[in-house]
Amino acid sequence: MAARVLLQKRALAPLATLALGGIALAPATVLAEAPADFKRKPIYDDIELPSPNAAPSPSPSPVAKVLPVQPPVEEEHKPRGPTPTDRLAEQIGKARMFLYKQAVVVEDKVNEVVDSAFHLEQSFTNTIASLAPPRETGEKLMPGAIYVLVASMAGSIVTRNRNILLRATFPLAVGIGAGWVVIPITMHNIADLAWKYEKRFPAVADTHIKVREGLQQGVSFAKVHSQVGVQYVDDKVTQAREIVEGWVKQGK
Repeated sequence: MAARVLLQKRALAPLATLALGGIALAPATVLAEAPADFKRKPIYDDIELPSPNAAPSPSPSPVAKVLPVQPPVEEEHKPRGPTPTDRLAEQIGKARMFLYKQAVVVEDKVNEVVDSAFHLEQSFTNTIASLAPPRETGEKLMPGAIYVLVASMAGSIVTRNRNILLRATFPLAVGIGAGWVVIPITMHNIADLAWKYEKRFPAVADTHIKVREGLQQGVSFAKVHSQVGVQYVDDKVTQAREIVEGWVKQGK
């Protein structure tokens, strides 16, 4: 009998397990009542969903007064001051403009110096070229310059035991005289160049004019006196010859 009871208990255990599994796996619908004042929040805030319990809104009457729509009032934005970054950018811009202006000034000065040096070089070369005699004159500069140098050295040798003033002026005068004799065209060009530079100083130019006029007058007086002397000598020689010829005729 005890064995029968044990067998009955063992047979009921699988049946109870099957009954619990069937209840758990069987589909069922569970209904839960929500409170009356509960409202579900919509997904999009700007879309208003009508509540199921709300009363239908009355349709607007065509006779109702239409209110004008006022434009939205724009909020006044207060002026915002410059930020530190803006102030730094402004200072950097001023520094760059200052450096640019200084660089432009330096560049202009360098260009002016280069242009002046170039013009000076051109003026020097043109001046030296203008002193040379033309080819059609047949005057050669090289041997003539050597002759002038030799004449100046000879004048310095002649006046080596004289005073310092004579030793300084006599060789120069001898060289200038030799130049006018040997290379007259070149000396004429040099004189024209010297006169052009003397015009920049009126005092020097006036002195030069006076000295030249004095020399020209002295030369003209010397020529006249020389001619008078030659004429006087010729007259005396002619008279002496006539007297001698008369004596010779009388002696015959």
